[in-house]
Amino acid sequence: MSWTDFYRRQEILEATVRLAGRNPAAPLPLDEVPGAEEHFGTEENVLLALQYQWTRTLSGRLRAEVTDPDDADGLGDHVDAVTRAWRSAVEEHETLRAVLDGAYERHASLRRMHEGELRMLAVTAGLADPREPGEEIAKVGYALEALLRTSRSEAPRRRPVMGHLRRLLAPSA
Repeated sequence: MSWTDFYRRQEILEATVRLAGRNPAAPLPLDEVPGAEEHFGTEENVLLALQYQWTRTLSGRLRAEVTDPDDADGLGDHVDAVTRAWRSAVEEHETLRAVLDGAYERHASLRRMHEGELRMLAVTAGLADPREPGEEIAKVGYALEALLRTSRSEAPRRRPVMGHLRRLLAPSA
């Protein structure tokens, strides 16, 4: 792929998200984005590229938050770091997040990528061990993501996240 192709694909993805923002749960309006079908072929391919962008953004935020230089001993609260990273990624890319959320039910491959993201959140937060079964780690990730989504509209405040997370996870035990 040439740099011209790379930048053209980025333009297509940005235009698709912008147009899909009108109705994030609906199928992507590929016919309204010149070159979308030529460069990506299917809605699923566009969504997988968008999920990759989201994961790249989120993982960068996670690295920055977890390796905060102000936390010299490295023993900071990783749940708070994950919370800050996830929230800042969502605030900056709210439409992208909504489009992906609206598409998970349409494509199994997208759900698998999302489950990978959930495992990344759970392990990075220190709520799961990477040696645990992936299915169990994903359950923890789902609970953490649910907590992040429900508490997103609340004003930031220090409260015990672990207690709330344990309550969410209790039914799955």
